[in-house]
Amino acid sequence: MTRITVAKGDGIGPEIMNATLEIIKAAGAQIEIDEIEVGEKVYLSGNTSGIASESWDIIRRNKIFLKAPITTPQGGGYKSLNVTTRKFLGLYSNVRPCMSLHPFVETKHPKMDIVIIRENEEDLYAGIEHQQTDEVIQCLKLISRPGCEKIVRYAFEYAKVYGRKKVTCFTKDNIMKQTDGLFHQVFDEIALEYPEIENEHWIIDIGAAKMADTPEIFDVIVTLNLYGDVLSDIAAQIAGSVGLAGSANIGEECAMFEAIHGSAPRRAGQNMANPSGLLEGAVMMLNHIGQTEIAEKVQNAWLKTIEDGIHTYDIFKEGISKQKVGTKEFAQAVITNLGNKPSILKEVSFSKDAVLNLPKYVKKPSAKKELVGVDLFVDWKGTDPDEIAEKMKRIILENINLTMITNRGIKVWPEGFKETFCTDHWRCRFKPTNGSLMTKGQIIALLSNAQLSKIDVIKTENLYEFDGKAGYSLGQGQ
Repeated sequence: MTRITVAKGDGIGPEIMNATLEIIKAAGAQIEIDEIEVGEKVYLSGNTSGIASESWDIIRRNKIFLKAPITTPQGGGYKSLNVTTRKFLGLYSNVRPCMSLHPFVETKHPKMDIVIIRENEEDLYAGIEHQQTDEVIQCLKLISRPGCEKIVRYAFEYAKVYGRKKVTCFTKDNIMKQTDGLFHQVFDEIALEYPEIENEHWIIDIGAAKMADTPEIFDVIVTLNLYGDVLSDIAAQIAGSVGLAGSANIGEECAMFEAIHGSAPRRAGQNMANPSGLLEGAVMMLNHIGQTEIAEKVQNAWLKTIEDGIHTYDIFKEGISKQKVGTKEFAQAVITNLGNKPSILKEVSFSKDAVLNLPKYVKKPSAKKELVGVDLFVDWKGTDPDEIAEKMKRIILENINLTMITNRGIKVWPEGFKETFCTDHWRCRFKPTNGSLMTKGQIIALLSNAQLSKIDVIKTENLYEFDGKAGYSLGQGQ
């Protein structure tokens, strides 16, 4: 018997959760439930996180969390509970299977059967943003080697355990050579440990276009947080409906399972919602806690129900569907089919030994880290790069020179183009003239000189080399 935490959420959440629990209990799921309140009511009570501290205690004690969609109120500084839960509990892997149910659910891609494995904790979803000038706001994209290694290894282990043949990496490392470049590098390193599994890399833009056009050429896709969020919704929709897709969020200690869609408040209380997405999440939960026979029974009964043409309104289509049903009736149809298997759709068979080998991250030896320069970011309302260059030259030190100025990443000095549009956000790069290293004292002296010259320095970034390799980007056009 496994004790799990359940949150029924908002909107259609209670209806689809009740249906899901009814199905898996009828199938024989060995679970005990602790129910907690999260979402809109908690937010509106004055708790900006949407969850009480005692609810966190229950989730952390039980380790397994089955969550229905919630509503996050607009404005008021409310934080996304989904993002918070993933990060607080270290749920680094988001797993979203997307399979077509042709010919019973309409799709242009009848052979589609992919799993998107999305890094879940970092990237732009770190949510670190600052307004630095009147015209410019930044969002920091944070990528770590541990984050890359954990998610890439998870993707290969998933492929190995579930009999998948290929893992594809999606990045944009032709532009973001440091951040996405690290992800691609780690992918190539770990792929060598799985010679039996084919591996490949695609640039995200053409890869996404290819997935939308010819998804059958992909098997398992592993990618960074933002790309994975966008891709998985696209994949679910072109497979048939976002309402059919479930999601697992896996960490080293805890796991959360959910549908990928929202709370759809306009459909709440009408016995219309399709519980399939949350049910798919529950099937993944049953597999995760070792109740594979129950998971298999539920999944096959669900496939048989879809095959029988018993459909909720969102996937009902005249000429294909046989009967339009509500949430409760759909759940009863799945329960009736428990023990049955589909005859046209591919029946599932989950391995009882489906255990992913996921060792804890081991830190690598530290590289030799050397300070070789500094970027001063300046708020300046002028538009002439030569003019700001003259201002910045006034603060240089002995053996420290101004080497470059960029505006929004584009080199505008020296030898910039007059056609380049400039905002009020300037990056000014200083480096030693004789190839020597820089000191923190010299950076402080530069900042002191800038203060005396009434130059508004809004941030600094130290420029480091690691084992002699530059750990910073050049300016575009440099």
